[in-house]
Order: sequence, then structure tokens, then C-alpha cells
Amino acid sequence: MKQLVIISGKGGTGKTTVTAAIVSLAGNSVIADCDVDAPNMHLLLEPEVMETFDFHGMDIADIDNEKCTGCNLCIENCKFDAIYPDHSINKCKCEGCGVCEYVCPEDAITMADNPAGTVFSSRTRYGPMVHAELMIGEEASGKLVASVKEHALSIAKEERSDLVIYDGPPGTGCPVIATITGADLALIVTEPSVSGIHDLERIIEVTDHFNIPAMVCINKYNINEENTKQIESSCRENGIMVAGKLPYDTIPNRAMIGKKTVIEYADNEFTENLKSIWRTVKEELDATQ
Repeated sequence: MKQLVIISGKGGTGKTTVTAAIVSLAGNSVIADCDVDAPNMHLLLEPEVMETFDFHGMDIADIDNEKCTGCNLCIENCKFDAIYPDHSINKCKCEGCGVCEYVCPEDAITMADNPAGTVFSSRTRYGPMVHAELMIGEEASGKLVASVKEHALSIAKEERSDLVIYDGPPGTGCPVIATITGADLALIVTEPSVSGIHDLERIIEVTDHFNIPAMVCINKYNINEENTKQIESSCRENGIMVAGKLPYDTIPNRAMIGKKTVIEYADNEFTENLKSIWRTVKEELDATQ
């Protein structure tokens, strides 16, 4: 079983479009949407939820008013101003550090589980899918990504799947690191804009740091062919293969409106290039140990 992660240094490069297309081509795979802050794979694949799991983020302080003597040590030591004068807790400010519990002389404070989101185990027309939703204002998205991956790998082992495909979050932060950990290959989707080039360099630094082999897909390559050449040149210098290029096309938008992958929706240069990219990616995956 191999693990393929599809990421981008910035949002809006077409990462989910590419991921959904690969899902429709791969067969015998498990899909995991690791963009838990703004998941959207379900818009294309229309999953039927089979099972749900509660996700608990950082612990939140809880004060027992019957034990509390009002010494205010908790208020004085809280660096996040999360405890009000009446000794109630502002859950939006509490970081779960546990200092208040440590300094309380009456043992009136405990750190309690904090429901922060939900993990969904679903079925799609292309096989099992694991996705999640973080509650509004909650943090610990990296921890939730790890939970999504854990469920996806468990399902993949049960069903003897050949591949787990992760639709990763944009950027270079904790959720991205959690997503790429343990992956056999990262496909980085970029675009030939100034910000796209900058963020591509940053995400390559991340994959290099964690020794994750990477390939690049250049989406909308023809909106600025000079920048596309710059990306190709930079990839050659750094020993990174360009898996392929996709032209600007309105097909992804039209397919999304129809709740279809681009492979399902049309058969043209865009989709043929995607099929070629998948063949290249699959060859590289097969070659990994």
C-alpha cells in the first residue's frame, strides 16, 4: 500500500481538482481530505456518511466553584487572560496549558476534554473516503489531520487497498506537516504566478526537510509561460520532476457545478494531460520502496 499526498504552497492552485481527478483514475484507493479547516472534496464526490467519530482538541480548564476559595492565583498566572473575575472560563482564550490547574491550592481546577470537531467515514462512487470538520474557532487542526490519516490507513488495511490519496491543506504549517508525514510521494500543484513560485519554493523546503520525494504539476501554465519556464528550470536545478502541465480551462468550474470530477465531465487536452500526469505519478509511486 502506497501513500500519495497532493499539496500546494498556497490556496487556489487547483489542488482538489487534481486530487479528485487522480481519485477517479486510480482505482482501489482510499481517499482522505486532510484540509480540515476548509474541506471541499465532498462537494465533488458526494460521500454517504457511514460512521462518525468525535474529535477532541486541546483540553480546556474547568473550575469547580464549590472547591474554589477565590484566591485568584489562577487569574494571576493565566498568560492568556482566559479566566474571568467570577472564575468562569473563556473557552475561546484557554490554550489548555494547565498552569491554572498546577497553581490551584484547592485542586478546584481540572483539564477537561474539549469536543472540537468530527471525523467522518464515508462511501463514494470511487471507494471509501475519510474527511473531517473542525468546529468554528477551534484549533488543533494538525491533530485532526492525524486522526483523519489514522482512520484512512485503518480502512485501507481492512479493504486491502493499493493506495491512500490525501488531499492536503495549502501552506506550510502544522496541518501540512501532519499530512505529508509517512507519505511515499508528494505531488505539489502550483501555478505560474509570483506568489505561486514563492510558495512552491517554501513547500519544497518542507518536503526536503522531511525527506518526502516530490513531483510538481503546473496548473494554468499558459497564463504566464515565462513564469512556467522559470518553475521548470528551478525544478531541473533541484532534481525535481515536473509530472506535467495543465492549461487554463473552464472545465474544472463547470465540472464542480455538476458535482463531477473533470475526468467524468470532459475528454479534451486538459483531461488528457491529467491522465498523463497520473501515469507519471503512478510510475514514480511504483518505483518507491
